[in-house]
Amino acid sequence: MKTTLTFYTKKDCPLCEGGLALLLSLQEEYSFQVEEVDIYRNEADLEKYQIRIPVVEAENGAVLDEGILSTETLKHNLNKLLTI
Repeated sequence: MKTTLTFYTKKDCPLCEGGLALLLSLQEEYSFQVEEVDIYRNEADLEKYQIRIPVVEAENGAVLDEGILSTETLKHNLNKLLTI
């Protein structure tokens, strides 16, 4: 079973678009699926992630990266997550 990563985003967010493209490109190397969540659909998500998006969160709630997503940071955290 693949791990699901939650990608917190919002419409018309260039950082989010680039971050999602980066995250999806890593699916060739790592086994995970992505669930996109628009922070404007839930008041708690909006309050929590408003200035932090995009945010990539693991099923256990750990934030793998946020803001300007980094290939290096994501790979490091995916290696830790997927080898546990």
